[in-house]
Amino acid sequence: MAEQVTRERDIVNLRLGQRILVDDGSCPTGQIKEVSGAQMTATGVVPARKCIPRLGTKTR
Repeated sequence: MAEQVTRERDIVNLRLGQRILVDDGSCPTGQIKEVSGAQMTATGVVPARKCIPRLGTKTR
């Protein structure tokens, strides 16, 4: 399970391959932003951002 924060600037020391869920309201309803350590460069890890379906209890 991925760690969850409310603001993207709360992410410190993102590691390569690590995934963090950011609940900042920037994605459409029913989705949450996933920030992952995508690529290693000379200056550090480059984050990749995408909206993914929010997982939770299913309702009818």
